[in-house]
Amino acid sequence: MYKTHSIGSKISLLISILGPILVTQLSISAMNVADTIMSGQASTNDLAGVAIGSSLWMPVFTGLGGILYSITPIISHLKGAENLKEIPFIFFQAIYLAVVISIVLFFLGLLSIHPILNYMGLSPEVQTIASHYLLALSIGIIPLFIYTVCRNFIDAHGITRMTMIITLLGLPVNVCLNYVFIFGTFDFPRLGGVGAGIATAITYWLMAMISFIFLIKGQPFILYQFGTKLYPISIKIWKKLLVVGVPIGLAIFLETSIFSAITLLMSEFDTVIIAAHQAAINVASLLYMVPYSISMAMTISVSFEIGAKRVHHAALYSKIGIIMAISIGLIFSFGLFFTKGSIAHLYASSPQAVKMIQHFLLYAIFFQLSDAVAAPIQGALRGYKDVNVTFIVALISYWGMGLPCGLLLLHITDLGPFSYWIGLIIGLASGAVFLFIRLIYIQKKCRNQEIIF
Repeated sequence: MYKTHSIGSKISLLISILGPILVTQLSISAMNVADTIMSGQASTNDLAGVAIGSSLWMPVFTGLGGILYSITPIISHLKGAENLKEIPFIFFQAIYLAVVISIVLFFLGLLSIHPILNYMGLSPEVQTIASHYLLALSIGIIPLFIYTVCRNFIDAHGITRMTMIITLLGLPVNVCLNYVFIFGTFDFPRLGGVGAGIATAITYWLMAMISFIFLIKGQPFILYQFGTKLYPISIKIWKKLLVVGVPIGLAIFLETSIFSAITLLMSEFDTVIIAAHQAAINVASLLYMVPYSISMAMTISVSFEIGAKRVHHAALYSKIGIIMAISIGLIFSFGLFFTKGSIAHLYASSPQAVKMIQHFLLYAIFFQLSDAVAAPIQGALRGYKDVNVTFIVALISYWGMGLPCGLLLLHITDLGPFSYWIGLIIGLASGAVFLFIRLIYIQKKCRNQEIIF
């Protein structure tokens, strides 16, 4: 990350940052997809067990991982201010905090996983696979959260290409280890879906070690001399990280968990509708990777400029990011509209299912347009460290407005399963408008020097 002075150089830098972030996000998603697909090749029970385990794990990881995302705006802000002396100390505090969060999560998981799975009423075989998959995955919790800190720290410097390379290295390793442990090759026992958990845990350890070695020996991080000194625990810095991170983590958890809730509510409809809903969610989630990557790039660039006291340049990055996300969102919308039939045939073969998927994809167009507006604004506000508002808006727009609107439409109209999508679109669009107003307000405060960072 470096200072830029023209709009063209800002666009170029923003693209160079968000491109690797997008590839990294897709690679992480691909690991989860690989676990599911390869487990399905073992047996239907293995597929179901891994799918259940993943659906329970991902909202928890994204929420808690979001807490550790706080290091990105904090470090980027310090780098913009050229206050490099504090950076190594804060990095180690984030590592310590990640280890504590991991240990707490591990023991909470041991205590709660069986009651949760029992409540779901699964078959004994599927429940056993799901619990053992999560237990195997837990071996990698500590390195996963350490890697999350390292990744966010590296990204805060604008060197997102390095974290992309590390994640891309992890993907084939994960697939190869899946093959070994799921199917029992090279004289290893055949473990089915549980083997996917072991493979993923080992991959997390590898990615964490590579990240840490790069931070010790790679440029420009060698200047921090990470390998020469340990720092004492600082509750003050932990509090600083949590003040920024907890609202971010809660906002991300609210966003990811709402889709799990909608999926559960969809269970009252027939199998075709549920499958079509899941297909549309899958497409929308894939498209969301782009505005989400722009959002992360916005956090890095805006916080850097705010740290450098270049308020005008921070506002320019905000405008560029929002325009870029909306433009790409419009392109995706037209593409999705004209290819919805072809996309539907990728997920289903029966005419009834294909028709239903196409209906859901029409609503996915409006959903991802709202995302294209909301996501970059959230990233910019996090760059300004205005994180409490993004959490409150996520709570209200998804759970206070979107879900109730969906339930209301379900009972007073004939929209059926589409009611939930319309409710979420209403909530997300309303939240995007409020976030935009909030961003203008914060930028005005900064211009008038009414906010001191």
